[in-house]
Amino acid sequence: MNALALPAPLPAALAAWARGGPGQPYVLLADRPDGTVVRCGDAVAKAHAPGSDPEALAARIRVAGSGALAGVLLPPLRTGAVHGRPVSLWPYGTPVDPARPEDAPWEEAARLLAALHRTGPRDLPGPVPPMRGPAKVARALRRLARAPQPDPDGVRAVRAAAATLPDWARGEGVPPAGGAVLCHGDLHLGQLVRHPAPDGPWRLIDVDDLGLGAPAWDLARPAAWYAAGILAPEAWLRFLDAYRAAGGPAAGPPGSDPWPELDLAARALTVQTAALALAKAAPARRPLDEGERLMLDSCVRMATFRAELEP
Repeated sequence: MNALALPAPLPAALAAWARGGPGQPYVLLADRPDGTVVRCGDAVAKAHAPGSDPEALAARIRVAGSGALAGVLLPPLRTGAVHGRPVSLWPYGTPVDPARPEDAPWEEAARLLAALHRTGPRDLPGPVPPMRGPAKVARALRRLARAPQPDPDGVRAVRAAAATLPDWARGEGVPPAGGAVLCHGDLHLGQLVRHPAPDGPWRLIDVDDLGLGAPAWDLARPAAWYAAGILAPEAWLRFLDAYRAAGGPAAGPPGSDPWPELDLAARALTVQTAALALAKAAPARRPLDEGERLMLDSCVRMATFRAELEP
């Protein structure tokens, strides 16, 4: 085959789809097995993971465009397919600056989550698929199982911590009935942008895991970070107070202990994070960084605490 006839690499093909022709300039924002993202001027194009459920993804994108979520989720511009992958186009928004952690918009994230969780499923277009938080735990554990020569002590700690979770929290069963609300499914600071750029209001992005589920899952990462010593107590309390003040249903009323509601999701997220950390470190033959080590230490404590409770 003539080299000129070869298909363009996925990032270039994404840019061509976004801009309506080949040879378009772009900035590569992410290129991972689960998604490739490019910026083309004032828009961002994403190729979703191979094997994505097309109906579930379409439903999630429809939800993002719903008027019921105006001011909460960034709305899509259009969808399509590139290289056999589902793709979507979104307005560009200014992301959180990782070099300025002191400016992290924890309160804004909390208020957006509360608004998302208060949105009634009946106000949304069509059926809404399940939130994919537990599925991400299962995927992280499978990735760790396939990793080349991961740290054996770390693997044992993660597996022991995972064994403390109910099957459904590891993506191996059906969640308990009742209490499901609209959830983001993968909340972290990389899922926030200002739109219109550069200094518009904050909005949530990335709907690949959006769906109905336990709202505590969206608070799991900051809760787990706080428990591990990664997130400062002051930032955690600002986040928690803002979520409660905005009517969020996942952490109990103001002044109450949030952990009866958040503990399970935070432990599941800890297992997921530590499993991914070990799986990524193994092929690179690198040690865990400080944050990764703290999450693995949390897994050790989870497993130890369970062992101490057993007769």
